[in-house]
Amino acid sequence: MCGRAKLVVPFAVLAKLYRLEETDAPLLVPRRNIAPTQTIAVVRASAGGTRRLSLVRWGLVPGWAKELDADRKMFNARSESIATKPAFRAAFRKRRCLVLADGFYEWKTEGKLKTPHLVTMKDGAPFAMAGLWESWTSPDGEIIDTCTILTREAAGVVAEIHTRMPIILTPECHEAWLDPEMTDTTAVEALLASALASANGLHAEAIAGVPSDAANDAAPKVKPGQLKLFG
Repeated sequence: MCGRAKLVVPFAVLAKLYRLEETDAPLLVPRRNIAPTQTIAVVRASAGGTRRLSLVRWGLVPGWAKELDADRKMFNARSESIATKPAFRAAFRKRRCLVLADGFYEWKTEGKLKTPHLVTMKDGAPFAMAGLWESWTSPDGEIIDTCTILTREAAGVVAEIHTRMPIILTPECHEAWLDPEMTDTTAVEALLASALASANGLHAEAIAGVPSDAANDAAPKVKPGQLKLFG
């Protein structure tokens, strides 16, 4: 599961790392508490391969949905069933994206106690999560792009915290994952299986808390003495 994320890396770094050629968000604002229904940075590619960075509403809304609020339930999608679920299968074939972050939050439950943890790469670098996107048209004609993050069974340090985690893609697979002309479901599933980045590169640390109000974008504080709780 991935229900909160952060991205504070400057746009110039992302542009170089992900070979961005176009953007709808040149003045990307650092965010430390990104939540579903808010916008999150995604990379999409045209049929010609041009990569564009956009800010998209987090929580996928299928084009056939009657209400925008459907996104509250679909900010994550289980990769094991993604190809057959009506809400996701069309996007899985034709509308894949990279969801960018440099950290995500998970909560470890021990009895009645829930402790938030910040998960990052060990070197602090940004990473790309496997995502899908859709366009939804409101009753008054407004077109809203939405997205979801694919999840897998937790591994590595994340398995000590939660049962699920977002799928982080290896850089070598970014181009194929973004290719809108790669529409064979079997081929996409095979790509996804081979594209999983090793969880060994992740680092988790307990933090004092993530503001429950998503409008509060203050940086969570690391708990003293727990900077390397899971190594």
